[in-house]
Formats: sequence, C-alpha cells, structure tokens
Amino acid sequence: MARTRCCLGIRLGRNQGEPAWRIGLLHVVACCCLGSIVGCASHGQLARMERAKKFTNELADQTVGAPATLALYSRPVYHQVPAENIEPRRHETTSDVHQLATPRSIESLSDLEALAVTSNPSLRRLRREAAAARARANHVGRLPDPTLGANFFTAPIETAAGSQRANVTLMQTLPSLKRLNAQTQQACLEALALEQIHEIERLKTIGDVRAAWYRRYVLSKQIETALANQRALKLLIDTAISILPLGRGSASDVQMGIVEYSRLEERLLKLKQQLASNRAELNRLAGRRADIPIQVPRQLDVSLPNWSHEMLRQLALENQPAIASARIRAEAAQWGVEVARLNRRPDITFNASWFAIDDNRPASTIVVIGEDAWSVGGHVTIPLWRGKYEAMHREANWKHAAAQASIQEAMQAYDSLVSDLWEQAQAASETARLYRDTIIPEAQRTLQVDQESYADGSVEFDRTIRDFRTVLDLELGYHQARGRLATALARLCQATGVELEVPSTGELAL
Repeated sequence: MARTRCCLGIRLGRNQGEPAWRIGLLHVVACCCLGSIVGCASHGQLARMERAKKFTNELADQTVGAPATLALYSRPVYHQVPAENIEPRRHETTSDVHQLATPRSIESLSDLEALAVTSNPSLRRLRREAAAARARANHVGRLPDPTLGANFFTAPIETAAGSQRANVTLMQTLPSLKRLNAQTQQACLEALALEQIHEIERLKTIGDVRAAWYRRYVLSKQIETALANQRALKLLIDTAISILPLGRGSASDVQMGIVEYSRLEERLLKLKQQLASNRAELNRLAGRRADIPIQVPRQLDVSLPNWSHEMLRQLALENQPAIASARIRAEAAQWGVEVARLNRRPDITFNASWFAIDDNRPASTIVVIGEDAWSVGGHVTIPLWRGKYEAMHREANWKHAAAQASIQEAMQAYDSLVSDLWEQAQAASETARLYRDTIIPEAQRTLQVDQESYADGSVEFDRTIRDFRTVLDLELGYHQARGRLATALARLCQATGVELEVPSTGELAL
C-alpha cells in the first residue's frame, strides 16, 4: 500500500492583511498531510479485513490443480519472462484455513492419488508460496512511491516579496530502469523455480502414496498367508493329538505345535498393527483424519517392464523438475549478476516545490509583492564506494557459480538414483520369480512329504515344524519381493518425472 510521508510544523499563524483564502489553503494542505498519516492505517486495516474475508469465502469453494510443468532450459541464458504470464490464480489465496477432506472410503489407488494431489497440506503450502512469488514478480520492478512533504514555519522567513510561511514539496525517485527490469526477470524466474519445487513435491507425494498402497497390499497378503498357515498348523496339531493313543507321538509334540500357533498369533497382531499404521500414513498423505477407512487392495498387477537404464536416465534429464528447477535458479542467479552490475548506476530524484509568500510588504517596482515561488530540482546518488559494489558483484558471481554446480549435482544424483532403482526392480522381479517357480513349490512338497511321514511315525515333529516355518517365511518373502518391485517402479516414475506405463500380468498365484 502506498504511503505518503510528510513533515509538519505545529503552529499556524496569520499576519495582518493576509488573504483568508491563503490561510485556508494552508490549513487544507495540513489537514491532507495529517489525514494521510492517520487515514492510511485505518484504511489499510479495513482493506486487509475485506481481503481476508474475500479470501476465506473463496477458499470454501476452491478447487486447486497442479501447475503446468515448465519447459526445461538447456543452458542458463538471459530469458525474458513477461510479468503478466505469472499472474496468481484466482483460487490461490493467502488464507491459512485448512479443511480436512470429506470422510469417505478410498476404493482405488487412483482415487487416493487424486485426493492427495488436491488435499495434501505440503502441496497446498507450496502452491501458495508459488502464488506469492508470482505476485512479488508483479511489483518488484515498479517505481517507488512519490513523496509529498509540507513545512510550516513558526517564525516566517522574511523575504523582499513577503513572509514565507510554508512550502510544499513533491519528490519522485527514478532508479535505473534496466536494474528494475533485471530484478523483475530474476523474480519471475524464482517464481517459476518455486513451481518446479511444487512439482517435485507432487511427484514425491504420489510416489509415497503408491509405496504405502503397495505396502498395504503386502501386509494384507502376509495376514492372509499367516491365517492360512495357522489353519494348516491347527490340522498338524490335531494330527499330533490323534496319534498319541497309537504311541507314535508325544505330548511335547503337541506343546511344540501350540507354541508355534501362539507365535503365529503374535505375528498376526504385529501385522494388523502395521496395517492400521499404514492406513494412518495414507490418510496423512491424502490430508484426511487418520481413522478414515481405506480399502485393502486385493491384487497387485505388476511385472518388470522392458526398460533400460539409458532410457530412464534420458527421461530424467529431460523431465525431472528438480533438474529444471536447478537450471532456472542458475538463470535467475545470472540475472542476479546483472542486478549487481547495475547497482552502480545512480538513482535520480526529481522534486517540485511551492513556497507560500504573504502579501505583507509595501508596493515595489523591483519585486512582485506576495507572489508565490516555485522551484524544480533534482538529486542523484553518487556510487563512491567502489569496494562495496565490487563485493556485491563477487557475491552474485559466486551465487551464480554455485547455482551452475547444483545443475550438475542434480543430474548426477538422479542418474545414480535411476540406476539404483532399476537394479532394485530387476532384483525384486528375479527374486519373486525364483520364489514362485522354484523355492516355494519345493518347500511345499517337502512339508507335505514330512507331514505324511510324521503321521506314519517316520519323521520327528520338530522337523515338520521347521518345514512349516520355512514355507511361511518363503511365502511372506514372495509377497515382499512383489511389493518391492511395485515400489521400485513407482519410485522410477517419480525420479524420471514421467508417468511410465507399467505392464500388467494379473495376480500371480503360488
């Protein structure tokens, strides 16, 4: 909000014979200056209250979408960004009011992702920070406000034309227009970089949602497997009890089976607790209360796609918003170097003054009695301190060099991340295949043979229990490997910044 500064004296007098209109004019000027001081605060407060009320009303109906992805820059250059292209969206406000999403059960992963993108608190905060940066870019290059000053003399200055009782001065400072333009360009690029930060957080939120969803699937399968094995163990305990009268078993076998059954109960309790914690985490990502129910996924259609590290690396370099943000910040830092160079240019201030002269002198042929005086002047800043400006220029150059280094750092980081995730996906896929095709079938056959042999009395009960534990651990490991594969593929989509198509093979039964 524009503010007017004024300097006022206290006492206003009137000389004999002074026109009443002049005194009235001086009183009007004084009242205007005083009113500008007192009224700015009250008017500004009312305006802020009105804007806050408007923003709160808009927030009730707000529907926020993700900002468009910014095109990448191949190298930092002076890039002209029109300020009108970064106007804040109407639905983006500065209100801190946050309403939790309407409670409803989530039926699919896509529903959860859509809810997280619109309701996640971190994304809402970053959207508003980006809107604030866009708003800043629209005012940072404006001229400073003019200054109105008024002086009233308690003891008038006596001149040949009359007594000078007051003067009014209007001043306007004109900074270097090229510097203002450079500051605007820098602010625009910083706003665009913040939009990329929002895009980074959006991809991370979606990746976290998918990882938690796949974890929920793994937990449900582990619970399902534990219950199935619990039923099988119950049959084994019944077998141990039934052969006791035949003299082919012992009471210790039954006790061992009961202990193993209790261990399964303990594992089930832990898995159910982890499932509840997983629900709370998913609701947190979706911006909802932790106790809102979420459906348990029944199947996980995923298989290793025909990708390659080189393809994923190229996609990340072209589409990853973290790399784009680093490039934009490097370009903004280059504009900062230009701003530092232009800081040497002086600021010019123009002023115009009016001096009120009283008509209180005898008539004269030399001067015009009572004629008001006018003056026009100017001021200019003198950039004398060379060391200060050189230090500012060095600071901007080092910031630009650091921003350039951050581009290479981001590229190497995502190259390494993509390689690691791709290796994780391949290892998880191969592990799941080995479990499904070789290890688990062999372990199940061993358990079946030992169960039959135990009924005949040719195998000890503890060996059957060991086989049972082995099958249970292998089945749990199979589901964990499938979950790791799905999570690694989701993180690859996050790392590349592209929604890659993952082939579906249906649920793979054991």
